[in-house]
Amino acid sequence: MTAARTATNPLEGDAMSAGEPVSVSILDREYLIACTPEERPGLIAAASLLDTKMREIRAGARSANLDRIAVLAALTIAHELLGAKQRESSDAAQLAHHLQAIHAKLERAFPASLQ
Repeated sequence: MTAARTATNPLEGDAMSAGEPVSVSILDREYLIACTPEERPGLIAAASLLDTKMREIRAGARSANLDRIAVLAALTIAHELLGAKQRESSDAAQLAHHLQAIHAKLERAFPASLQ
């Protein structure tokens, strides 16, 4: 993805050369974003996730402006991403520990002369 613009603001430079622009709607605003065909499904999914988070925040806020909603949504998504990465890292460490334990059991179960 190379650039974003609202439907009313022209994109500066030659950023649209990356591919056909994709129109996404985030919190009732349309944005055209240039991306490659391979990036398109991910871009649409990301825009949908962001739109959902921003709507959740807007629904829970008494009087939040768009900037505040966007920052809170970004922080929420970043927090979720970091949590997922930490869980993944922890899961990988546990798996490595279990594999080492299995390897040690196999080493003890089979004499060195059979290996």
